[in-house]
Amino acid sequence: MTSRTVDPTHELAAFLRTRRERLDPHDFDLPSRRQSRRTPGLRREEVAELAGISIDYVVRLEQARGLRPSADVVEALARALRLAPDERAYLFDLARQRPRSADRPATSAAPPLARLVADLSPLPAMLMNHRYDILAWNGEMARLLLDFDTLPPAQRNAMWLCLMHPEMRDLYVDRERVVREGVAHLRAAWAAHPEDRALTDLIAELTTGDQEFARLWAEREIMVNGRGRKVMRHPDVGGIAVHFEVLMPLQDPDQRLMICRAADDESQSALDRLCAR
Repeated sequence: MTSRTVDPTHELAAFLRTRRERLDPHDFDLPSRRQSRRTPGLRREEVAELAGISIDYVVRLEQARGLRPSADVVEALARALRLAPDERAYLFDLARQRPRSADRPATSAAPPLARLVADLSPLPAMLMNHRYDILAWNGEMARLLLDFDTLPPAQRNAMWLCLMHPEMRDLYVDRERVVREGVAHLRAAWAAHPEDRALTDLIAELTTGDQEFARLWAEREIMVNGRGRKVMRHPDVGGIAVHFEVLMPLQDPDQRLMICRAADDESQSALDRLCAR
């Protein structure tokens, strides 16, 4: 599945099946049927009924038989399967029905954004692309997470570091949630950038090299998380909780600006001590 590029037909089939099987039939106003249910979730005919399309069409989609559903059909399936907004966007990407940017993936920081990252000091800030490659950072972010200058460029990837770097593996208190959200973001990016070989190679490396990533990748969760809270066990100053915000510049849509700020007074004091070192 991740050997070269996205196989949208097979991934669309697998995604539709997993989303159908997770639904509880009792949550829907469906006519009663005499047959007992041998598998979890909705039946294919029930999805077809809810979406207003033929049973045969749903079967062929789930069997990856080369169909490319229209935008109207994709929207009907998203409603029938009660997809969350991120999952809906993922489905549109797999069906090749969402407009795509003609811009190539960012591999270096746009100079105005690099200056902005520096100017945001003393707030920890860094710039990434859609695959979590770290393109620019300020000193506060380096002290909070890791001195990225000491790493070869190929390792400056937030997802890779969280999973593979010894200093980062135990940094987050709620590691399971942080990794799960990161994997869900990568899956959404994978569908939105099907020709990005570097992203495909990263996913293949993490799938074969880290059991945790492989397990979460197989669950097919989708999430694009641009705001939240993270709690860290910093080796130098102890516990730090931060709120983070991720912004996408209109002029450079493949670059994401992450800005952190202390979530409480104790964390602010810890950040002040860290930045004064």
